Amino acid sequence: MRFPVKLSTTMTRQLLMFSPADRGGLADYAREQANAIAGAGVAVLLLTTPDFDPANKKSCHILPQLSPNTNGSRPGSRIASRMRTARRILNNTRALTRCISRSSCNHVLMGAYSEYLAPLWSGPLRKLARGGVRFGAVVHDPIRDIVIGPKWWHKMSVAAAYSFLSEAFVHEPVELDSGSSPSRFRTTVIPHGIYEFDPPRKRPNLVRQELSVPLSGTLLLAFGLIRDRKNLDLAIRAIRQLPDCYLVVAGQEEGNGQKPLRDYQELAELEGVSERCRWRSGYIPGSEVGDLFGVADLALVTYERKFRSASGVLNIAAGYRKPCVASSGSGNLQTVIKQYGLGVWVEPDSVEALVGGIRQWQKNPSRPDWERYEQEHSWAKNAQLVIERMFDAV
Repeated sequence: MRFPVKLSTTMTRQLLMFSPADRGGLADYAREQANAIAGAGVAVLLLTTPDFDPANKKSCHILPQLSPNTNGSRPGSRIASRMRTARRILNNTRALTRCISRSSCNHVLMGAYSEYLAPLWSGPLRKLARGGVRFGAVVHDPIRDIVIGPKWWHKMSVAAAYSFLSEAFVHEPVELDSGSSPSRFRTTVIPHGIYEFDPPRKRPNLVRQELSVPLSGTLLLAFGLIRDRKNLDLAIRAIRQLPDCYLVVAGQEEGNGQKPLRDYQELAELEGVSERCRWRSGYIPGSEVGDLFGVADLALVTYERKFRSASGVLNIAAGYRKPCVASSGSGNLQTVIKQYGLGVWVEPDSVEALVGGIRQWQKNPSRPDWERYEQEHSWAKNAQLVIERMFDAV
């Protein structure tokens, strides 16, 4: 296989991007970043799955040769799910190795750093790195404290996944712990760009009518993949104390051992708030995203304390200039909420803090500095920094 330079015969710089994520924030990020890098004059090949949605943005060339994530659509035990995940990881990293070996591309960007099973798949990539291939990775979650298996295996895995990198890209200044492996990579802070989905198609009043939400009610939107760490249970408990608030939950179930949507629906019944909850389960087409954010008063990005990364949902909300109620551990999400006034910050993992934050916004809505945030968090700037690091000499 040759690298598809047919995109432009004038492009001398070529980048292979590896994105096994085909849905959710990681896939959205990879799509926007790949197209921004391609738009800056680099020939980009995006190695991903057949389920990856380019969203009508095709500046880069997409190679759909990776195995998709099917755990969310296949029933079975947690052990069976983990076995499928392990097979997918190993199959996809072998596909990456083959793609590098058969192409003429010596610059590779991992769309999201991941250490899972790295001692089993990192060896061929280290060999390629010694042969001159330059690897970079976007480290979305810089604190790798989710331990699967023995601690010694986790530490070995973290070190193995960093062992072949020359460049690491993060969204917040941080000292990355590369485990037992000496750090041979540079760390560069890059902005998380703002997502641009379709504008609202319907007037907010009409959408509220379709959702059976009164005009006087405060509408909270929990958007994206349904994961435990997003604290949807706290949002459901919170609106019990907020009789004028309504909650819309819109997104796909994650699977992979995460609580299913029915658990949250049952909780809403137990809390007596099911009549003020609206459920949009499944993939939300880009054409409908604008209607949901357009009608919402606040977007919920209320992550647990262990979450210390940037938030894709916040950057969708920013595209619609929609304020957020946010929580997490220390990291990019907390920084940008406070620095640019993008909403209300509350202590994580607390129903009372969430109730207080929503009431605070109702009484005194924030005035976000959207212009400055948009100027300092563009995909073009993200791409420029990645290109400089990946292609310039150390």
